[in-house]
Amino acid sequence: MAMCMTRPALFLFALFWLLPGLAATDAVDPELRAALKQAIEASDSFGDRFEAEVWLVDMSTRLAPTIPDPEKRLRLLRMIHQEATRAGLIPELVLAVIEVESNFNQFAISRAGAIGLMQVMPFWLKEIGHPEDNLFDARTNLRLGTTILKYYLDREDGNLTRALARYNGSLGSYRYTNKVFEALRVKWRRF
Repeated sequence: MAMCMTRPALFLFALFWLLPGLAATDAVDPELRAALKQAIEASDSFGDRFEAEVWLVDMSTRLAPTIPDPEKRLRLLRMIHQEATRAGLIPELVLAVIEVESNFNQFAISRAGAIGLMQVMPFWLKEIGHPEDNLFDARTNLRLGTTILKYYLDREDGNLTRALARYNGSLGSYRYTNKVFEALRVKWRRF
């Protein structure tokens, strides 16, 4: 379950919980590290503006109960669409993952120390040579989260169940994947 913290609380949390975890990168996959480094340095935009605008109107209506501010909602949806498309993922899948991971709380922190919308572990910033980047920044979080998810999807030869379990660190369990599939089916599926 994610929680929201004040800046001083975040600083203390980082000092006592996150910083020791930054050194625990012995088992980091070098291919995933390279994919994240490339993704964070890329800058892409929409390929088809008309399709994106239709999608934004549809998804904005669905997200309104969670994010009431229309400008904030559209800005976030535009980023989600761009980052999902850039990574080669279906944007609705990314919306379902975000709903399950953080319920669209940009400042969420898990008990394990995962941060932001897609609950990315902070050690990745150091691993890719961007320790100054901020995982509370929606664009950075989405860029890394979508890249990680796509990497696991490719690694699992398109098996979304296994890719989602790897993303969540729960390979062998269906609890997390079932939550994402349910969110996708109930709220985000378009047809």
